[in-house]
Amino acid sequence: MKDFVAELKWRNMIHTIMPGTEDELKKGMATAYVGIDPTADSLHIGHLVGIMILTHFQACGHRPLVVLGGATGMIGDPSFKSQERVLLTPEAINHNQECIKKQLEKFMDFDESKPNHAQILNNYEWTKGWSFIDFIREIGKHITVNYMMAKDSVKKRIETGISFTEFSYQLLQGYDYLYLYENYNCHLQMGGSDQWGNITTGSELIRRKLDKEAFAITCPLITKSDGKKFGKTEKGNIWLDREKTSPYTFYQFWLNLSDDDAAKFIRIFTLKSQEEILELEKQHAENPAARVLQKALAKDITIKVHSEEDYNAALEASEILFGKGTTESLKHLDEQTFLSVFDGVPQFKVAKSEIEAGVGIIDLLADKTQVLASKGEVRRALKENSLSINKEKVNDTYATSKESLLNDKYILVQKGKKNYFIIIAE
Repeated sequence: MKDFVAELKWRNMIHTIMPGTEDELKKGMATAYVGIDPTADSLHIGHLVGIMILTHFQACGHRPLVVLGGATGMIGDPSFKSQERVLLTPEAINHNQECIKKQLEKFMDFDESKPNHAQILNNYEWTKGWSFIDFIREIGKHITVNYMMAKDSVKKRIETGISFTEFSYQLLQGYDYLYLYENYNCHLQMGGSDQWGNITTGSELIRRKLDKEAFAITCPLITKSDGKKFGKTEKGNIWLDREKTSPYTFYQFWLNLSDDDAAKFIRIFTLKSQEEILELEKQHAENPAARVLQKALAKDITIKVHSEEDYNAALEASEILFGKGTTESLKHLDEQTFLSVFDGVPQFKVAKSEIEAGVGIIDLLADKTQVLASKGEVRRALKENSLSINKEKVNDTYATSKESLLNDKYILVQKGKKNYFIIIAE
């Protein structure tokens, strides 16, 4: 078995580790869990740190558990949140859980024939049988209010107000750890550093109720080198679900990382060995413009989350935007990828019936759409041979037809090397 703590250390993935954890892991195959509340029907890349810490754990020979918070998701974790969360219905949580399970299966091995196979559990299963009175008698009496209020995550909310519902969250998460300790021989809980308060409530509950030791590791909260939140863009989260974030946009997020971020994230989000990463860092240092680290990271994580086919499509789409694409490669793009590639490009609408009936290039760009300001400007561009339709150079004899439409809806106009316009036929 590989030394898990040593593995995390060189990957810079340890924020806090409870004393005795290393010795516990040296005893043989251990079981650890990370909790994820199913508040959406997809994970985003902010969840990937917790997923990867379990993935590395399994790669070192240990057994990972993922606890989807069917119960805690109904409450809402107050940790470092400025206001109360919206409570989800059981139906919404069940739907979210099923979607998340499919994403987790891409990271961990769930083959039950293997002793360290991963498992996905739902804490609603061991919480639903409790009555309120039984829970506060059997569990609540072991943790004092003073202890719970001393947590940083709670302290910050006391000033603005926190409901008893959210205040009780750490007790429910603590019970998760106690239940897993007793029923799954799980002696380690892991998570982000913002979860330290909730995690230690669990280990404290085990100590007080069972008089046993339980352990914890947290990893740093990931931020980008510019101080911005990891995984967030101006348009919101980068999701693992292709319907929320296209594979092309997902790939581009990693490809566009700074050198510092790429060097940090390739250690966390891939299973590449230390030797492989040091070699990539060496190649990157020799020619930073080639973006070796970014490309290696973007390829690895895009294939893992989506597929090799999606990675190749993203690569081909990237070449289209930077001038290497062809009409044929443009036609291969599905609508979502096409719109992702040309996100922010000026758009103009025209009747589909007119396009199919045939419109000359001058009328199309100057009258029907105003892509260019005047017919004279269109003629000058044609004379300079700087106009392309769907990546093909055109002259003044060009006229549209049904075949001009990409995905039966779009025409891509290009003037010069960098000026793109989209015509939408409706």
